[in-house]
Amino acid sequence: MQIRDLPYSDPGDPDVRSGPRFLFWLGRNQLGGQLKSLSWGLLHQLAIAGLPVTVGLAVQAVIDRSGGRLVLAGGLIVALGVLIAVGDTMLHRTAVTNWITAAARVQQLLARKTAELGSALTRRVAAGEVVAVSTGDVEKIGWFVEALSRFAAAATALVLICVGLAIYLPSLGLMVALAMPVLALAVLPLLPRATRRADEQREKAGKATELASDTVAGLRVLRGIGGEELFLGRYRRASQEVRRAAVRSARMWALISAVQVLLPGILLISLVWYGATLARDGRIDVGQLVTVYSAATLMLFPLRHFEEIAMAYSFSRPSAQRAVRVLSLHRSSRDATVEGVTPAGDLYDPATGLMAPRGQFTAVVCGDPDEAGRLAERLGGHADAEESEEADPSAAPSVLLGGVALDEIPLDAARAVVLVQDKDPVLLSGTLRELLDVPSSGLVTADAALEAAQCGDVLSALAQASADNDGDPMRTRITERGRSLSGGQRQRLALARSLVTDPEALVLDEPTSAVDSHTEARVAAGIAKLRRGRTTVAFASSPLLLDAADRVVLVHEGAVVAVGDHRELLRTEPRYRAVVTRETDEETENIASVPAMKSAQEPAVKNVQEVEERA
Repeated sequence: MQIRDLPYSDPGDPDVRSGPRFLFWLGRNQLGGQLKSLSWGLLHQLAIAGLPVTVGLAVQAVIDRSGGRLVLAGGLIVALGVLIAVGDTMLHRTAVTNWITAAARVQQLLARKTAELGSALTRRVAAGEVVAVSTGDVEKIGWFVEALSRFAAAATALVLICVGLAIYLPSLGLMVALAMPVLALAVLPLLPRATRRADEQREKAGKATELASDTVAGLRVLRGIGGEELFLGRYRRASQEVRRAAVRSARMWALISAVQVLLPGILLISLVWYGATLARDGRIDVGQLVTVYSAATLMLFPLRHFEEIAMAYSFSRPSAQRAVRVLSLHRSSRDATVEGVTPAGDLYDPATGLMAPRGQFTAVVCGDPDEAGRLAERLGGHADAEESEEADPSAAPSVLLGGVALDEIPLDAARAVVLVQDKDPVLLSGTLRELLDVPSSGLVTADAALEAAQCGDVLSALAQASADNDGDPMRTRITERGRSLSGGQRQRLALARSLVTDPEALVLDEPTSAVDSHTEARVAAGIAKLRRGRTTVAFASSPLLLDAADRVVLVHEGAVVAVGDHRELLRTEPRYRAVVTRETDEETENIASVPAMKSAQEPAVKNVQEVEERA
């Protein structure tokens, strides 16, 4: 796999049983790139290992005053220099390719999982942790995959050099060969503690990143309530904990580095002392001593890869574990059993009894906002099951569209026919034209959707902020999550985006909660007009939106308890009236139990109706 071939057509099915298994799966899927990097690494390492032999030949040639052997040694040194340069260049090229392709594979897997889970992802994993996994953790994982082949090349080169030295000069070569395993494995007792400290640092860094992400996302609200100093203090404390954990981790790695400097130094001193003794006694030549000493010195370079692979694994293992936590999430336990079907008809939820007739605007009132959000998710099909021991996704009946279970058709098909707009929709950065350039039926234009969502003031504000001379609002860039806009403006732009898609069934969760009453009335009328003949479900408690609906459904404690139009339910259903008029529980109980109080309440209800009629 080359960088130019990215992205992968299919990143594969990862092994998410554990972090180490995921790392092994990544390495196995890049076996070709690993072998290329290993080959170039061996060429590079062995060419370096050949330098001591040629230097020893050159030194001995000078001692023996042999010009021919000196020229030969010089030519060999030049050839080895060329091989070292080529091997190092290609090793770096292939290793970086392994890094980038591994990181790209992980990012594609995360993107695919994010698209699969949708809004369910942030309910089960904090947004800051997702950001940490898709940025810093991906780099750590790529580092380990890249270092793996270089470590394998260094380890192989060490074995070959030790064997070669033992054959070339047994008296000194055996000494080096016996010392190398000790040097390579001396740091193993220190690695568990270093790994634990690295894990602690990564965990604290992830929490700090999560806190920073959440703080930035809610900065407008924090400034409104004067809470920015409180959260700034929390982030300062979190960042100081990260600093202290990083210092403790760095101390362990410094100790490991010191050990890897001290022990090779002791080996070289011992080698020089013993070799000099042998050369003085005439048992070995000076050139042989230079060869063995140079080889032992250059062997310290591949030894460094043992430290690097230990560090890479220590940092990548917790990163891989966090990636596995995200990649192991599943939206539903059901598999698609119906292919090639585009359902159409009434939208029905067997669990609550909610029915949204085809072509009508149905408003749903829930006393519990959380219950409304869960029900809105269920209507979208492939609803997420709560991660608890009591949860049994297979026991929950699927939502039906035209009699077809949405959980039995592919997820892409379900999302094409039913679109759910969350209570807090997200606007991605880009121009307004890019925001509205979404998969759609093509029957609803962007202008019509913007008009229905009452985005006139938003267009004027974007036109003033436009960098073009003609002030085209469609070409004005919207900042990340629409932070340059007010809450009501963001909500209406998100509604326009949903209207443009023109799905068979559109589910809106509190689509007008952030706008004023005058705008809300016009938005409700715009939705009803634009979606005429299409199935629309809106979860709301605003009288202005409820009055624009064709039918209103009251859901109480997970079941439909009343169906009718807004005015009828306002007169006949105390629970509905309590939600819509914001009555307290005590007032509702008194109204239900005392007929005289119910009579006294009727003028107030009439006043509410008169206000609605004037609106």
